[in-house]
Amino acid sequence: MKEAPFSNIITSMRLIRDILREHKEAGKPAISCEFFPAKTLVGETALLQKVVPRLKAVNPAFFSVTYGAGGSTRDRTLDIVETIQRDQSVPTMAHLTCVGSTRNDVGGVLNEARKRDICNILALRGDPPEGQKQFQEHEGGFKFSYQLVEYLRARNNLSIGVAGFPEGHIACTEGKLIDWQRLKAKVDCGADFVITQLFFDNNDYYEFRDVLRTKGMNKPILAGIIPILSGRQIDRFTQLCGSKLTPEIISTLEKLGDDDEAMGRFGVDYATRQCEDLIANGVEGIHFYTLNKSRATIEVVQNLGLGA
Repeated sequence: MKEAPFSNIITSMRLIRDILREHKEAGKPAISCEFFPAKTLVGETALLQKVVPRLKAVNPAFFSVTYGAGGSTRDRTLDIVETIQRDQSVPTMAHLTCVGSTRNDVGGVLNEARKRDICNILALRGDPPEGQKQFQEHEGGFKFSYQLVEYLRARNNLSIGVAGFPEGHIACTEGKLIDWQRLKAKVDCGADFVITQLFFDNNDYYEFRDVLRTKGMNKPILAGIIPILSGRQIDRFTQLCGSKLTPEIISTLEKLGDDDEAMGRFGVDYATRQCEDLIANGVEGIHFYTLNKSRATIEVVQNLGLGA
């Protein structure tokens, strides 16, 4: 099948790579927030009319919107990104995965994105669809995310982010150093910045960053932070992504049990201290996994003195 021609529409929305460069020149870490397409209309309305406007008030550098497992929310991802940019005037990045798509499919998504003034893309291999245990290359598609990065880089006027894993990717059986080597190669294919998976031990981030820097990878590395909201929530996320909990978090979980209110207060305090240490050690940006909620992220940003 003939590949979809790519549109070279000139965008009016700012590129994240330029925003990050300006923050670096100003000596101030960039703050960004991630959302996911809600499963219901009520949830999506709450996200767009309540959560996003509240988080805009802390002056984020950009927002991002995820792409469901197997590309299941592709159209809604673009809809939400377009709505946020139109209503809030905040640059918003769309996630894009290789799952279940041919190159022609991806070209079509990019053309649609550009028509909507979407020029910032997070390039991911992606998780397999529900019921499928391992990633399977789609015929005529991409097997690895670096191939998607190469494909995107060949297109004009895009800023491209990729994911990094301070503890190594959960599916990489060769170990984290091999995983980081592959990330360096992926960045060399044309990525502008890295956003990390969530982590709780900053030493993991520092080792990850330092190894990449010694390999000559000098693009910004934004630290992925999730303020803990409840014990159940954090257990689920760590099982999914493989991030380890610190002794302090483990002991607090044992102490507080199902007291979500107390756990939420601890989560804000822990994330604040984590971010303070990261900022003191030169982090270029902090990317908050908000879970479509605003309060905890706002409190952390205000504690850091980084809000508007």
